[in-house]
Order: sequence, then C-alpha cells, then structure tokens
Amino acid sequence: MTGVMQPATTSQVGPEDFADILAATRAFVREAVVPREQEILDTDAIPDDIRQTAKDMGLFGYAIPQEWGGLGLDLTQDVELAMELGYTSLALRSMFGTNNGIAGQVLVHFGTDEQKTAWLEKIASGEVVASFALTEPGAGSDPAGLRTKAVRDGDDWVITGEKRFITNAPLADLFVVFARTRPADDAGTGIAVFLVPADAAGLSVGAKDRKMGQEGAWTSDVHFDGVRVPDSALVGGSDDVGYKAAMMSLARGRVHIAALSVGTAQRALDESVSWAATATQGGTAIGEFQLVQAMLADQQSGVMAGRALVREAARAWVDDTDRRIAPSAAKLFCTEMVGKVADLAVQIHGGSGYMRDVPVERIYREVRLLRLYEGTSEIQRLIIGRNLVKRAQR
Repeated sequence: MTGVMQPATTSQVGPEDFADILAATRAFVREAVVPREQEILDTDAIPDDIRQTAKDMGLFGYAIPQEWGGLGLDLTQDVELAMELGYTSLALRSMFGTNNGIAGQVLVHFGTDEQKTAWLEKIASGEVVASFALTEPGAGSDPAGLRTKAVRDGDDWVITGEKRFITNAPLADLFVVFARTRPADDAGTGIAVFLVPADAAGLSVGAKDRKMGQEGAWTSDVHFDGVRVPDSALVGGSDDVGYKAAMMSLARGRVHIAALSVGTAQRALDESVSWAATATQGGTAIGEFQLVQAMLADQQSGVMAGRALVREAARAWVDDTDRRIAPSAAKLFCTEMVGKVADLAVQIHGGSGYMRDVPVERIYREVRLLRLYEGTSEIQRLIIGRNLVKRAQR
C-alpha cells in the first residue's frame, strides 16, 4: 500500500446494533463512571476496573474498522457516542480517545498493510495505547512549524526533537511522531510521520503536567534524542504523508471534540435544572425566579444548537461534502458554547458552584481546555474565514 489516504468508508455497524452500543455506553457512563467522578478527581487516575470495562466494551477501538478488531463506527455514530462520553469526567474519553482518533486514524487511513497488521488490532483492543506526538514548543499544533527532525541513516531514520502536552504520553506504548525530513519544496511538505515504540532507545517521557483540570487525563513532554527507527516505521512509506495525515486527523477530531462538548454541556444543564428545582431562597425554589429561568433557557438553546451542528458536521464529513469549514465551525461553536453553559451552571449554583466536590465546579475547569487543543478557537476562525473566501473565489 502507498501513503495515499484510503477512501472514507461507511459505517460497518447497522442502526440496531449501534443502538445497543449507544445504550450500553450510556449505562456505563451514568451507572459506573458518574458515581466515581470524585475518585477520579482525587486520585488523578481512571480506576483499573473502569479501564478494563472500557476495553471489554470495545471502546478502545470503536472507530477502528472491524477488519482490524474495532467496532467500525463512522463519524456520524462516533459523535453520538462522544455526546454520551462527555457526560462524565473527560478523562474517561481521553483514556481511549487517541486510539480511536488522531493517532489511530493516521494508521487507518495512511498506514501500509504491514503497519496496520502490526498495530491496529492491539490498538483496538486496548493492549496498546497510542499517543499522537505533534505539538511542539514554539510551534503549537501547526505542522508547518515543526522543528523535530528525522534524518535518514542507511536503512534507518534518526529522530531528534521535543514534543509538548502529549496526551497519554506517560501511558503510551506507541507514539505516532511527526517530524521534518527536509525543508518544504515543490515535491512536498517534507513532513513525515513515524511509528515509534515507547521503549525505543533515546525516547524519554517527562513528568506528568500539572493542569487546571481534566484530572485523570495525563499529558507530558516527550523527548527524542537520536531515536533510531527502521524504514518500516515510516507511515505510508512516504516522507511527505505527515502533513496530510495531521490535517485529516485534526479535522476529524474537531468534530469529535465538538460532540464531546455537547455531552458536557448537557451534563452542566442537567445539574443546573436539578439545582434550580430543589435549592430554595426564602422558601422558594430558585427555579421559580425568572432570571434563573433565563439562564436555563440560554443553556438549553446552546445545547440544542450544538447538537444539531455536530450532527450536520459529522454527516458532511461522512458524505465528503465538507471536511474543512464544518469541522472548524462545529468545534468553534460547541467549545465556546460549553464554556458559557458551564459558567452559567456555576452562577445558578451560587456559592455552592464554586466549591470543590460539586460537579459544575469540575466541569467549569475541565471544559476550558476544549477551546485550546486540536486548534484554538482563533485558529478555527482563521480556517473558516480563509476557506469561505477561497470558496467564493473559485
């Protein structure tokens, strides 16, 4: 197989089977994970039994094709699942998010048959945790600004550089590493992507980052000090696959993050409605006050609009009618929306909403990151605006 992206495929799961998967995921999230959110927060880790249940349910490979051991969900089904996963601690989704998303999709669409055979079944089962190593100090998530270098040495490649904020790095078994092999020229971008086992000589993982929120979702720096990998580690067998692979994975991931945001916003709304219906002020439920009702109305409107936008963006991706503007529009709107919904949730809860151990306080901190990773809100605006102008000029 060459490094050319493979055509998009329709879902390998029919409506009835998917309804069962969705129902099982919803029950798992609400019955097994939600009651243990405080434990996840306090220990900064996903409990081993929850991790094992996620493996047994196939959640480490829900977006990996069935021929490689996954469930084979397409993006329209992926977003429905993500809206359920967003209802609880975002660390749950992060645990298997890179396997299904930005790391796993690089292999699914750009890997050689040999690379897929070697890794995809292990990724889908959760035996291997894959980590997407793109972001760098001074370059963010822009592949064009990569400084990590890969130099050919005989039949091998030698990788040197540093990555930052890499999700699941402390747990990873495989790093999907983006590196520059040469300056961009008329022949291509000179950006390649390599499959680097975590135990490769010269690869080291830094201490876990201390973040504002998303306890249990671990990130850290990753250093490559002359890491030597064979030519078979070059994804797609081409040193120009990297840029296209990064852009495709990030764009698809933006629709997923938008859906995750809708799920979290729904949780914040539900917590707000429950509080408003039961908390009292002067003997009257605060939900009887019109200003509180107005805040609930704004939350509800945001959630409904976000859900509709996510579904439309996912449909456009699967249909291949819009893989540029729609993913960015969905991520921009939904991640900004969930920030506003979470802020209103704290406001509705009053002083209680500012206290640790209250779900909306955790949600308020967790969702702030959604506007930053996989392309900030500002980058999404640039992508949307630039492509609208290009479309008009054509």
